[in-house]
Amino acid sequence: MTERHTSAPPLAFHHAGHGPNATTGVAICHGFTGSPLSVLPWAEYLAAQGFAVSVPLLPGHGTSWQDLATTRWQDWYRTFEQSYLDLAGQTEKCFVAGLSMGGAVALRVASLHDVPGLVLVNPGLSFYDRRVRYVAALKYVMPTTTPIVEDKPAPVSTEDGDYSKTPLKSVHELKKLFRAATLGLPKVQAPALVFKSSVDEVVPPSSVAAIERHIASSRLKVVTLPHSGHVATLDVDAPAIFEQSASFFRQHAGDRVASESS
Repeated sequence: MTERHTSAPPLAFHHAGHGPNATTGVAICHGFTGSPLSVLPWAEYLAAQGFAVSVPLLPGHGTSWQDLATTRWQDWYRTFEQSYLDLAGQTEKCFVAGLSMGGAVALRVASLHDVPGLVLVNPGLSFYDRRVRYVAALKYVMPTTTPIVEDKPAPVSTEDGDYSKTPLKSVHELKKLFRAATLGLPKVQAPALVFKSSVDEVVPPSSVAAIERHIASSRLKVVTLPHSGHVATLDVDAPAIFEQSASFFRQHAGDRVASESS
């Protein structure tokens, strides 16, 4: 019998906001096999700045790889979309943001909803491993694989659950999510700020290249993170991400107010 992870799953994060930024919301999506813990310092920084912040725990995450295998990409997307809609209903402007797979989810939301802007950290839209092109068949003969391990992981670790294996069924779902997000890029017109680690062993450079090539927005800025790996929100360049994203949200919340009053 396979031993399952039984400790309490990481919790979603919610903050109502306060002060001048309280009417601006930021919905943040964590990554594949991760949890809100991977973006918690970012969420807490924005909350301290007064923004209303929501970080949901996606289905199949924060528990075990067995649970992940029972979910589809639409389950992950709809959970985040509902979090965004709930926060948008409580604020005047609501941005979307995401790490890794969460970047793809945020892009999908931005392609279907009128968001004032989005911030992405090492967004995933493609894979290094070329075997992924055959994953629809491989998942029947090789149910799981080992997760990607970076040579130099982030100095801060998190307890996201038991993901000692990665279900290929879930990788197939991830591939379908990436395709849906990529197809939606020509519909993303909102300002976008993208952070990309100079060395990322999880997400290839082709992901950001696809955004640069296909996004409809004329206001795209890509910032290189020279000192961080994939989970940059827990790494050396995290303060730069936090500060620049907060400035971006304040700037474009103001842009939205100005356009609506003109």
